[in-house]
Amino acid sequence: MIGNFFKKIIGTQNERELRRLQIIVDRINVFEPPIAALSDHELREKTVEFRAALSDGKSLEDILPETFAVVREASKRVLGMRHFDAQLIGGMVLHEGKIAEMKTGEGKTLVATLPVYLNALPGQGVHVVTVNDYLAKRDSQWMGEIYKFLGLTVGLIQHNMPDVERQRAYASDVVYGTNNEFGFDYLRDNMKFDPSMFAQRELNYAIVDEVDSILIDEARTPLKINRIIPQLKEGADYTLEEKTRTVSLTEEGNARVERLLGLGNLYDLSNMDMVHHVIQGLKAHTLFKLDVDYVVKDGEVIIVDEFTGRLMPGRRYSDGLHQALEAKEDVTIAKENQTLATITFQNYFRIYNKLAGMTGTADTEAAEFHKIYNLEVLVIPPNKPMIRKDNPDVVYKSEREKFNAIVEEIAERNKEGQPALVGTVSIEKSERLSALLKKKGVKHTVLNAKYHELEAEIVAQAGRKGATTIATNMAGRGTDILLGGNPDFLAKKEANAQPDLPQEEREKRYKELKAQCEREKEEVIKLGGLHIIGTERHEARRIDNQLRGRSGRQGDPGSSRFYLSLEDDLMRIFGSERIANLMDKLGMEEGTPIEHRMVSRAIENAQKKVETHNFDIRKHLLEFDDVMNQQRGVIYEQRRQILQGERLTEILFDMVEDLLDDMIAVYCSKDIYPEEWDITGLKEAFSRVFSAEINEGEIDFVNIGLEGLREVLLEKVRKAYNDKEGEFGSEIMRRIEKVVLLQVVDTQWKDHLLAMDHLKEGIGLRGYGQKDPLIEYKREGFEMFNDMITRIKSEAVERLLKIQVVKEDPIPQRRPVMPQSIRLNRGESSAPRPVQKSEQKVGRNDPCPCGSGKKYKKCHGA
Repeated sequence: MIGNFFKKIIGTQNERELRRLQIIVDRINVFEPPIAALSDHELREKTVEFRAALSDGKSLEDILPETFAVVREASKRVLGMRHFDAQLIGGMVLHEGKIAEMKTGEGKTLVATLPVYLNALPGQGVHVVTVNDYLAKRDSQWMGEIYKFLGLTVGLIQHNMPDVERQRAYASDVVYGTNNEFGFDYLRDNMKFDPSMFAQRELNYAIVDEVDSILIDEARTPLKINRIIPQLKEGADYTLEEKTRTVSLTEEGNARVERLLGLGNLYDLSNMDMVHHVIQGLKAHTLFKLDVDYVVKDGEVIIVDEFTGRLMPGRRYSDGLHQALEAKEDVTIAKENQTLATITFQNYFRIYNKLAGMTGTADTEAAEFHKIYNLEVLVIPPNKPMIRKDNPDVVYKSEREKFNAIVEEIAERNKEGQPALVGTVSIEKSERLSALLKKKGVKHTVLNAKYHELEAEIVAQAGRKGATTIATNMAGRGTDILLGGNPDFLAKKEANAQPDLPQEEREKRYKELKAQCEREKEEVIKLGGLHIIGTERHEARRIDNQLRGRSGRQGDPGSSRFYLSLEDDLMRIFGSERIANLMDKLGMEEGTPIEHRMVSRAIENAQKKVETHNFDIRKHLLEFDDVMNQQRGVIYEQRRQILQGERLTEILFDMVEDLLDDMIAVYCSKDIYPEEWDITGLKEAFSRVFSAEINEGEIDFVNIGLEGLREVLLEKVRKAYNDKEGEFGSEIMRRIEKVVLLQVVDTQWKDHLLAMDHLKEGIGLRGYGQKDPLIEYKREGFEMFNDMITRIKSEAVERLLKIQVVKEDPIPQRRPVMPQSIRLNRGESSAPRPVQKSEQKVGRNDPCPCGSGKKYKKCHGA
């Protein structure tokens, strides 16, 4: 009550922030007239001015108003687009390291140019992160014109790009790429053997486009036993839990698998791998569906992003699951890869000095953004008021009735000429709906992961009169839907069809297309704008809001409605019995929908349950990865020190001292008398690790004391090492140190990652013993990490002190010996010639005539 009273008087925090930023907008607008009066050259010189001001001690905030005015003017001249005041506010929110929630069609791509330019001025680089390669390429070319006009360099990171090109791209002021590429490049850099080969610079500032898709949805990512899986029956042999996406064998199932595989005891230690493969096979057959979770393309199983409906080539499910899917679909089974380096998106993006994001739907996940990334969400009002009409959901008893109703509505809208965008949750559903529309004779276009190459073109024309577009998960498509159609895309399509068309004809045709789109826009507005039809509720409210948000951009009219059935996954898994009972009590006939507040509440509660469950999964994943993150930080820091060649010998002798201390503690404990020390054991261990001998006659073990013994042994190691260095030379020794240390660190880290994976897989069982699995994971992970560090020290020192110079004889140059008979193409062979004795006899100690370089008696005269 009191809180609401104060909110009415002073406004919400969001409103107060917007008022604060509006003051700066007014200051930016003051700069507009003088900046507009500058010539192109003078405008470009502003970049030099700003950099000089920063060098003189000014902060980015001091120059923000003028830089924003400069970018706005550059955009007007280069792209013909002027930033609205709402976009200036969005730019400031991004500069402050927050998330800007802006409705679809508000021009987020253009908004990013403001903070990107400002933060690129110090020369430390800015990363703009997009959801796919197409958008990264499009935005780098499109918005890149502004940066280039103002004298900045622009780079683009694409899948399968060579290392040299990556280095060049990362050296740019502004770099565009996908979250996967940025993350993988970070890991790859930390596996390289030369700092000059690093692609990335220090991670300075990143703006994440579709931030909810990347930082939340993407943050959840996880053998031929296949012949027996189809023989197992649900209920009898295994139980399936769709809510948690888990599957487990029953007692009967265990016995059946043992019989089918001819095993005595499935849970015998020697068969543990077999159990794992059977479970993964069951998951592949029961939880993962073709054309929903993955597609088969060109003989490969390719994952479909459940949130955006896009294909994710190059990504594979881990832990044998991808192989199980390949076996299920009878395609070539690729070898399982061992993890060489790993990091979650959460921990990767937290490395940046400053992080910001933009999306149309972040407010529903504001708590998670704050808790995980310490990012605030600011909702920015649209440039023009939203007038879209969102109709209440309708629920049918069966999926068949629901699809029939959807087809009827699409046909009705299509007949009137109103464009409709239909959102489905999977490829399978989009193709089913497409088949029904074909039967009905409704012309339409399908956009899903199978046709993603045409994505932008299809989306751009979804607002044309009479257009019907079926799309799988419209999240982050990155292309505006213009009512009446997009003349630029239409002109581009015609130009591709007629490449020889003269420039004058092209310009004339473009004007005609533009006029046609304007006429269609007026007609579509009269019909009510773009109509959105949702064929199912998604498990996250954000995804539903993203679909709705495709309509009603920039004050356009529009409408939306979701069609549901009690057979939908969300309704079925999260309890629809009460609604089903209500429909039965009302005696509703087939094909009659229900509209009731209770239904809407039940759906919203179901979505909240799933969102909470998914947040718990991500939080759980992050808590476990935080343990690895600390260890990763130590290893990567040590690796960089080695790569830079700093204090290598010091690092090595720190290791020597630690190993000596451990050795002395084992064989010459301070808790026992010197007479009881295990001198024999010490000698053997010292010789094995340090390749140096302890001569008992040289050391008075009884009177020397622990500190004295340590100094004597350390001096022996130093002498052995100096001798080794004298043998190789200082320069070569430094190179050997670097190579050996890197090899040992990488090998041990790789094995440690595998061990930690196995630990995480089984740690959940500790809960049955009344122990917290996370605490147990931290404790055991710490012990395993310490063991690994000890192994690194021991192996590195051993290898360096045992390394030998090998002098090889030069390889003799052989002349090729021609064969005595050559098989002809017809299959005949030339007649063998009799061996002629040479006129001059070869002496036994003369070089062999065959050209081997050996003496005749040791070669052909042997």
